[in-house]
Amino acid sequence: MEIVNEQRKKIHPHKFTLWVALGSIVMMFAGLTSAYVVKRDQPGWTSFFIPKAFWYSTAAILISSLTIQMALKAFKDREMVRYRSLLSATALLGILFVLLQALGFRTIWNSGISFHGSGGGQFLYIIAGLHAVHVLGGIVPLLVMVGRAYATKTRSYNSIPVEIMSTYWHFVDLLWLYLFFFFMSVK
Repeated sequence: MEIVNEQRKKIHPHKFTLWVALGSIVMMFAGLTSAYVVKRDQPGWTSFFIPKAFWYSTAAILISSLTIQMALKAFKDREMVRYRSLLSATALLGILFVLLQALGFRTIWNSGISFHGSGGGQFLYIIAGLHAVHVLGGIVPLLVMVGRAYATKTRSYNSIPVEIMSTYWHFVDLLWLYLFFFFMSVK
């Protein structure tokens, strides 16, 4: 009986790896936003505006966090039709987020803020761009999971991959909220 209780207390190795990776990502973005705060008081600093597309992308990623949570619940309840549709919706919302971010970056670029000089726009390109790369890093496994959900004839009800994907997706959602409000407050 004690061995069973001891096994239940252990974290799955993939979940542990995810948490280590998330810790590393937090440290990277903490360093980048700290550098932004330090550099913004230097001469020649240029500020930028938050394009409307970033507001819409924020809504898309918030909704996607809801859909992935609902997909996890549907998976655990073995409601596979609902799971597939919610997982697909999450992937589509993730793609929409990245497209809206690209539109926002284009708007900022067209306003004259490029990589020349120093300022908030350059930090925005780097920080938000790195975040978009992390979202893309979540879209790829999401699409793989969607493909498997539709293609699998024999059902595996191991929820670990869905839980890991859900945790990662909520993380990139919360990270974007932090970055979005950070840029809104420290322009």
